[in-house]
Amino acid sequence: MGEWEFGRLVYLGLLLVAVGGWLVVEHRGRIGAALRQLLAWGLLFLGVVAAYGLWSDIRTQVAPRQSVMEAGTQIELPRAPDGHYYLTLHIAGTPVRFMVDTGATEVVLSDRDARRLGIDPETLVFTGRAQTANGVIRTARVRLDEVTLDGFPEGRIAASVGDGPLGMSLLGMDYLNRFSRIEIAAGRLVLTR
Repeated sequence: MGEWEFGRLVYLGLLLVAVGGWLVVEHRGRIGAALRQLLAWGLLFLGVVAAYGLWSDIRTQVAPRQSVMEAGTQIELPRAPDGHYYLTLHIAGTPVRFMVDTGATEVVLSDRDARRLGIDPETLVFTGRAQTANGVIRTARVRLDEVTLDGFPEGRIAASVGDGPLGMSLLGMDYLNRFSRIEIAAGRLVLTR
């Protein structure tokens, strides 16, 4: 331990003795009340320290998940706490959250998202197959109209509806190839047209 650390330790010890002595003198006969107040202030302090320490995690939940810059030519996505990148497209006015998947060839809707868009999976013909992290699933081709990204029109998008254990819709290379550059740096995925 160096001189500075020892000096700081002595200073903090003297400060603790002074504050503790003042509390004892001030609250003679009411030590229980003083200890309760001290405990309340200590818990409040710990709460502030915990909130400050967790701010980076809280901020990713409070802040927007994606931002469009330069008149729709560049999209920036922060990495989610689970390590993936997510992009929200509006399809016929309905927001659909996709997991960006550079390993997927096409855009694949989960059966839940397909139903939200008014597509009944029971009426589709599942002639395709796709290999997912959860195994092989059957797929049916669909066409998505009125697709926008934060207000910028994307046109029509070919997609598939998965008939199987697909927990989330996937945004594959069919869509990502619309961008001239895909860059991952400093916890951000940047898509540039």
